[in-house]
Amino acid sequence: MTNAILRLPQVKDLTGLSRSTIYLMIKQGKFRKPIQLGTRSVGWLQSDIEEFISERIRASRPE
Repeated sequence: MTNAILRLPQVKDLTGLSRSTIYLMIKQGKFRKPIQLGTRSVGWLQSDIEEFISERIRASRPE
């Protein structure tokens, strides 16, 4: 896992989720909040997104 900062388009591409779904899931506590990069910019840690994807895989493939 790395700590690169991903912007929203990258997060959408990696997760397959739309912007509105990402922000709804943040509100519901199901997706990590972004980190503030500047006054009007945010990003997500790549490690957080990788963890989210791994959790979704585990949840969809119970063994």
